[in-house]
Amino acid sequence: MIKILGTGSYVPEKILTNFDLEKTLDTSDTWIVQRTGIHERRIAAPEESTVSLSVAAAKKALAAAEVSPKDVDLLILTTSTADYQISSSAPIIANELGCGKIPAFDLNAVCAGFVYGFCVAAGLLESGMYKNCLLIGSDVYSRILNWEDRNSCILFGDGAGAILLKKENGAPNILAHDYSSDGSGSAYIRIPVGGSKIPYNSNENIAKEDLYFKMEGKKVYEFTIKEIPACVKRLIEKANIASSDLDAVIFHQANIRIIDAVAKDCEIPIEKFFINIQKYGNTSSASVPLALDEAVRKGKIKTGDKVMLLGFGGGLSWGGVILEWQ
Repeated sequence: MIKILGTGSYVPEKILTNFDLEKTLDTSDTWIVQRTGIHERRIAAPEESTVSLSVAAAKKALAAAEVSPKDVDLLILTTSTADYQISSSAPIIANELGCGKIPAFDLNAVCAGFVYGFCVAAGLLESGMYKNCLLIGSDVYSRILNWEDRNSCILFGDGAGAILLKKENGAPNILAHDYSSDGSGSAYIRIPVGGSKIPYNSNENIAKEDLYFKMEGKKVYEFTIKEIPACVKRLIEKANIASSDLDAVIFHQANIRIIDAVAKDCEIPIEKFFINIQKYGNTSSASVPLALDEAVRKGKIKTGDKVMLLGFGGGLSWGGVILEWQ
């Protein structure tokens, strides 16, 4: 049995509202809310980074679990905005937390990162290699956005979420998992310049906008409303339950229209979806653990509940898990 001993999250203090964006972009609060469901988002302060957000969220998760950093066996950070290209951010986080010399690594599946990380962590714990794992989802998208592109910059915010998982005796409580990817759609979500294919010092003509995050919103929407309901239905079938048996759905907070469409297609009441996109926007890999922590702390998830974690993002990548909450 894989038990989540504690959850935690952190968001920066600075709030950027739709009305703030009206001052610099050809947009409006009404336009943003109608198309995304987002009212405001959090923006990291200059001295903050993916590492510092991660550390803050991790400390809350460890406190909730009543586990010392020195007792953590494994640390996985899911992010697409690491502090540096090299080295990875997870070892830095482990050091700042005081975990000692433990295995720590980054995992990048963009917005699907946390659910991918959950599968990796659970697999390593089930194998018996480790007793517990600190799993963190953290992103600072405000640093990679083109703030002149109203189609993308309105969507994202910064944040972090963390959980501490432990293998305990008992019946298996991961009822189903389902993960996949489709690299034919990799160009739909990307930063064109800065990798090894087109480095910053390339002799090619580089447009300013190619240095920032880009997304083909319509393509991503079409992919999501096709693949995610199919993924949900496979999960429910694998778990040998009915959709009505689900007690809570923690879905990647990308767009309220996507959440509504998936809920309707899968015949799951929207009331079972925990939604906080209105406050934080799309926090990428932090989205699922941030919502999970808030749901747990508000008493929305109880022992014995069947909970589905579900994410999707660049790659294209998507997946999810159904677990019985312990």
